[in-house]
Amino acid sequence: MAKIIPKKHAMPHQDPQVRAKNFQEVALGYTEELALAEAERCLNCKKPLCKQGCPVSVDIPEFISLVKERNFDEAAKVIKRTNALPAVCGRVCPQESQCEKFCIVGKKNEPVAIGRLERFVGDYIVNKEAAIEKADPTGYKVAIVGSGPAGLACAADLARLGHAVTMFEALHTPGGVLMYGIPEFRLPKHIVQKEIENLKKMGVEIETNAIVGQITSLDELFQEEGFDAAFLGTGAGTPYFMNLPGENLNGVYSANEFLTRSNLMKAYCFPACDTPVKVGKKVAVLGGGNVAMDAARTALRLGAEEVYIVYRRSRAELPARLEEVEHAEEEGVKFLFLTNPTKYVGNEEGWLTGLECLKMELGEPDASGRRKPVPIDGSEYVLPVDVVIVAIGQGPNPLLTSTTPDLETNKRGNIVADESGKTSKDGVYAGGDVVTGAATVIKAMGAGRTSANSIHEYLMSKGPKKN
Repeated sequence: MAKIIPKKHAMPHQDPQVRAKNFQEVALGYTEELALAEAERCLNCKKPLCKQGCPVSVDIPEFISLVKERNFDEAAKVIKRTNALPAVCGRVCPQESQCEKFCIVGKKNEPVAIGRLERFVGDYIVNKEAAIEKADPTGYKVAIVGSGPAGLACAADLARLGHAVTMFEALHTPGGVLMYGIPEFRLPKHIVQKEIENLKKMGVEIETNAIVGQITSLDELFQEEGFDAAFLGTGAGTPYFMNLPGENLNGVYSANEFLTRSNLMKAYCFPACDTPVKVGKKVAVLGGGNVAMDAARTALRLGAEEVYIVYRRSRAELPARLEEVEHAEEEGVKFLFLTNPTKYVGNEEGWLTGLECLKMELGEPDASGRRKPVPIDGSEYVLPVDVVIVAIGQGPNPLLTSTTPDLETNKRGNIVADESGKTSKDGVYAGGDVVTGAATVIKAMGAGRTSANSIHEYLMSKGPKKN
């Protein structure tokens, strides 16, 4: 008789009306009882397909089997063999399009909640002292430029392999987009910093306020500071704009600035913290991705009375995770689909007062396969808002590449690297958003791990380090 598998166990959440007014975490996490019940849904397939959907190759069936046995410490060891940030990834990875997409249980039922189980294990272990397994020192020094997901994953693997690793972070706090881009209510910052502390215990050194390309050059890291290889994981921190008339009006933000002020610089507790942020009463967020959802939900929590997502396609084309869209709707964010901004409207003092929009309809599919939005003649109208947050994407900061002429970039400014992470510059590897453009945390981590392996092979091919 076939095993009857219950539906996925729901994640406990804060009440929408309560959480929309605070910055505490929305998803509360599985209890031990829920985690055990969810783990029992796993079939322990002989040929598990879930692993092929994980960019960092976590041994999913093995760690879930250990959860079933209540052996959470060993489950954490299994995850940490390939994923240095389980408490982070369990919260922000799009599991529905990765590991859970391939889950056999999901063929006829809801897939096993792999991400929620990973978070449970990550949270269980995050405050525990864990034994650190490291190879003997190789004598080689590796520089990691950028301390976001790609850099953290690369650093963890290289440290395990015995290399001396130093990370260079341009901001005053390590963590990259995990700190400045993702709001506290989705990813508590103490979780990120605890994971980073674990890296420090492995011997990874972190220098903050260190802008490679300005304070020091990449060449100087090799020639003057004695590094033998480098990994570039500087991310995509330069915002894109739509170049609409009125874009310089006061009240128009990039999502990068708005979220950095709130997340990293803690504008949400101004004046207790030094950084202010103008929120306004009516806010429009341009874009339909996860960053747009983060910006909209942050604006609500900062006191905006009305918040709109303005998106030129339909709901079906929204690139944001379904969970984030549903959370935004529950909290009161309003969605204006098939709506394209055309102009910012302001007053004589230079402050934004409205956003001129044009209604759209879907036409034939474009190169991406999605139906192309087509303007409806005569449908212009002005949406009264006093703040607009532009969340239509971001690209790489050119500071490092502009000071490294022998580092090849493409027309978008992304660093050119092959599948192993190797760039045009000897001993220099790159991965994550600075290579691919803005993507997911876990894909950046996968790229960091790939480059770590390549850097290890590159260094070991040189033979023992000569002092």
